[in-house]
Amino acid sequence: MSDFFEQLRIQRWDDHRYYHHSRINQSLHLLSAVSFVCAYALLFKDPALAALLAWLVSMTSRQAGHFFFEPKGYDVVNQATHEHKEDIKVGYNLRRKVVLLAIWAASPLLLVWQPSLFGLLDPHTGWESFARNTGLLWLAVGVGGLVFRTVHLFFLKDVEAGLVWMTKILTDPFHDILLYYKAPFALLRGELIEPRQAAH
Repeated sequence: MSDFFEQLRIQRWDDHRYYHHSRINQSLHLLSAVSFVCAYALLFKDPALAALLAWLVSMTSRQAGHFFFEPKGYDVVNQATHEHKEDIKVGYNLRRKVVLLAIWAASPLLLVWQPSLFGLLDPHTGWESFARNTGLLWLAVGVGGLVFRTVHLFFLKDVEAGLVWMTKILTDPFHDILLYYKAPFALLRGELIEPRQAAH
């Protein structure tokens, strides 16, 4: 068990040091984390609404931080190119995220073609029921993306690495709040890059 938590610590540290230099990205991760925690709370009461919140607020803010604000040049502090970091990324690197986000964005078209989703849902009768069915579909996409990469890591690395990554992903919202709650204040001071990065 101690090895599990050590691997979790390493994955979290690698994720932070390689992919969270920008204070804007960190602030967006804070927004994402808070909304994910709200989505977790909603999950047991209203899964469709929880999924809509998770994808429309949590995931879009989180991924916008990575795609638009995180530096992609040579990482002097970690002595690594962006390409190297992408190659060694345990979870979803930017290329894999593009695929996942494309599936997410295109998935409502499936409900246009198959309103009952092959008998799994009550067909939508208006915009509200369409949105709720979309939320349920997006919940399936999220769970599917998590399970797919976890099992993929079983074969690429080992079972422990996959389970560690899954644990990291599920607990990231709580960890990110602790890690990035000061980021908006740093941003208000005009600090665009975390000092450990800006110093180099």
